Amino acid sequence: MHQSALLLIVAAVGAAMVHGHPADSTPAARFWSQALPGIPMPEAIADLVEKGIEHSPLVEHYTASPSISVCTMANTICPKSMVAGTGIFFHEAQLRPGSTMTVSLPAEAEAAILPHDVAGKAPFENLADVLATFGIPAGSAEADQVRGTLRRCQAPPYAGEHKSCTTSLESTVQSAMRMLGSATTPDGGGLWAGTSSALPSGGQTYVVEAAQLMGRRSVVCHLASFPYAIYHCHTPRAGWLAYSLSLRGIREGQKRTILACCHLDTSAWNSAHPAFEILQTHPGGARVCHLIPHGNLVFVQKTADKA
Repeated sequence: MHQSALLLIVAAVGAAMVHGHPADSTPAARFWSQALPGIPMPEAIADLVEKGIEHSPLVEHYTASPSISVCTMANTICPKSMVAGTGIFFHEAQLRPGSTMTVSLPAEAEAAILPHDVAGKAPFENLADVLATFGIPAGSAEADQVRGTLRRCQAPPYAGEHKSCTTSLESTVQSAMRMLGSATTPDGGGLWAGTSSALPSGGQTYVVEAAQLMGRRSVVCHLASFPYAIYHCHTPRAGWLAYSLSLRGIREGQKRTILACCHLDTSAWNSAHPAFEILQTHPGGARVCHLIPHGNLVFVQKTADKA
């Protein structure tokens, strides 16, 4: 679709908004409330919904930025230098209360979540169409990031994995619920969804005050590098353990809630994955745990178990 036509659609959606937070008015927020009753939309996600209406990616310049979230995927190879020192990968033993974690996650670009009807008309699968629509020069760093996102989305899942790439909040929620299957009911019963708190820049050491096991079946949806929000959702056959961590910063004493998951089986992972070198393990060895960056979504079949 031509850029001017997409702009008209976004403008029309924006005109229909009432004053206040999008969580009170947008179709995306209403869908969230219906699909996930009793689970508030995370403020970080509501902000991206609002951004998709008030700051259209069609008029905002897309700038390439590193995505550490991509580095947590089993079949993605990132330079060790990109994750070393960030603390994103950690050993399962560090979940014990009283343990410490030094975390310094780089800020990631927070792409706007487009309204569902706009996302359905925006280019996605064809690289040339995406570059032309969003004014991205071929051969630029931005074009390379878009190409990488499309390649990962179009690649077949690794053994036993279920995956999808979604272009709107509605399709992201629906995809996660399909992957969890019988773990949920049509009204969202048995399902929890959320995202991590934002961490301050510069990093610091945190004390683990609590680690709650949220569930043994979950779907993680990574915010991919793209001009507008694309969520790369996946769940492995062997599953992973999803945790909600209560961390207290040693430097300033503030508490934050960070989501994390521990992979139960890494035997199908690429042996060159940087997590193995950082944690001194190997495919099929010790469990690999990692933090879930702010803005990524986690959908979990709820359990009462705790770590």
